[in-house]
Parts: sequence; structure tokens; C-alpha cells
Amino acid sequence: MQVKVCGTTSVRDAVLSAEAGADALGFIFAPVSKRLVTPRVAREAGLSVGPSVARVGVFLDQGLDEVLRTAEAARVSAVQLHGHVSGLYVTAVAAYYPVLRVVRPADLAAQADMWHGHPSVTLMLDAPEPGGGIPLDWDALRPLFPHGAWLAGGLGAGNVAAAMTALRPAGVDAVSRLEAGPGMKDPAAVRAFVQETRRAAQSYPQ
Repeated sequence: MQVKVCGTTSVRDAVLSAEAGADALGFIFAPVSKRLVTPRVAREAGLSVGPSVARVGVFLDQGLDEVLRTAEAARVSAVQLHGHVSGLYVTAVAAYYPVLRVVRPADLAAQADMWHGHPSVTLMLDAPEPGGGIPLDWDALRPLFPHGAWLAGGLGAGNVAAAMTALRPAGVDAVSRLEAGPGMKDPAAVRAFVQETRRAAQSYPQ
């Protein structure tokens, strides 16, 4: 079970998330995001937590050269792809980095078929408006949710257990409900989210 804290914008927040037990940090490089971070800051924040914590670069409909150049400059260990990108594009990125391919509920079945068995591409189900804090209808999505996929979309300490019970994701990702303000983590919310995720994961079949 993997826990990712996304929207990391500082060394302070990277360290507090790692100390809380997060397995991965997300650094958003999409220009439209209010949590936009520079490659330099992402690199410094990633180096502050050491190699045991994954560093994920988050992109939205950006060119392949830009993604690879930014990922290298930031020293990320994986790439998260949002938006309307082709299978060839995803495959090209996956030749260099493990990929979290983010999909909306309407696209879940088709994308699950496309990437089933790919060694470097993992699906992440997110809300239609990523980072908006609005949860998905987990029960309705249960028949479609593929084994091994990750879950995002309005998750926090108060609802992550219910989401995990419904869908059994391999990883969870949270942003807005872990913040004191855009781009600034709330230490208590981060700790509670990680703790609730770990507790819920104990009920997974062994």
C-alpha cells in the first residue's frame, strides 16, 4: 500500500510528509496549478528526504521534451501524466520513468484495457477536476476499478478508509484536504491521512 502526498512546494513540506510516513511526494509542474513548483525547488525538496521516498513529477498536457527535461532537472523518480495524451506519448515517457497515468471515471475501462500488464504504467483514478477536493462515487466505480490501480480525488483522513474499503487501491494520493492553504501542508492533516491509510490497509487480504 503506497501513500502519496501531492502538491509539495517546499523542503519543509517534503520533510514533514516523509516524517509522517508518506511513500511518495508529488511535485506539480503544470503551469495552470496553484501548486506549481520549479524544478530547482522540487530537486531540493526531494533531496531533503532521501532516496527511500519516491519523487513524482506531475504534468498536464505538456510536450514530451518539456516533460523529460523538467523531470531530469527536478530529479524525479516517476512521472504522473494528466490530460489528453496518446498511448504513444505515455509509452515514450515510460521508456524513461515509471508512469502514473491519471484517468477520469469515464475513461477508466478503456485505459485499463490499454495498459493492462504494462510493466511501467500504473493507472490512477482521479476526479474530473484534480485537486478540487471532491470525492468520487466509490461504490459505483467498484465494478470498473482495476486491480493494482491507485486512487485520488478528494481523499483525506476522514474518508480514505471508506474509499479503500470500497475499491482496494494499491496506492492513494491526496492534496487539497492535507493543506492549510494552497501549496502549504497542514502537518496534523498529513499525519492523520497517513495513519488512517495504514490502518485501513491492515484489513486488506493477505
